[in-house]
Amino acid sequence: MSMLRRLILGLMLATPLLASAATAGNLPRVGSADRTIGDPRAPVTVVEYGSLACPHCAEWQMATWYAFKERYVDTGQVRFVFRDMLTEPVTEATQAAAIARCSAPEQYFEVLHTFYRWQSTARNFGPVSEWYDRAIAVSGRSREDINACVQDPATLAAIRAAMTGGIAAGVTKTPTFFVDGKVVADGSLETLGAAIDAASGR
Repeated sequence: MSMLRRLILGLMLATPLLASAATAGNLPRVGSADRTIGDPRAPVTVVEYGSLACPHCAEWQMATWYAFKERYVDTGQVRFVFRDMLTEPVTEATQAAAIARCSAPEQYFEVLHTFYRWQSTARNFGPVSEWYDRAIAVSGRSREDINACVQDPATLAAIRAAMTGGIAAGVTKTPTFFVDGKVVADGSLETLGAAIDAASGR
């Protein structure tokens, strides 16, 4: 069994235990392990818990992300954080999350978009290896570097930590969005915008 498969098995075994003990709590602070985009001094922080294997997450990415980014991130109003919350199929979701985390930091959100753009093709037509290859091609890292990083236990530990924090904060579905630590009802541009306006005092 490869290192990655052993780590995935450990993650799968740990998750039900975390879920059974979870209660809604404070959202973890943004730290060095987080992948972010936007001005770190922005007045509002939006956190998404998502899975690269989640169809609803892909729908949000393709329909809403660029309009959201243009309106709030690019204008300096929002710092956006993506955190992993793995869903079935967990092996593919974990591999994709690891590839994204191992990408060059400045390419992280481009890798996410690539995974989401081709998610339905990989699911319906395959092969899943092409899904990974498309993301690696825009990762800003060599395949050798990506492979070595994916096999590093620290990579899966970071994914596990993101999930643990999300479960403790009450995340039960993907995608789930928090605006300045408060969960919002949905990821529509209108709902997020209203929450951002409220958080910024407008």
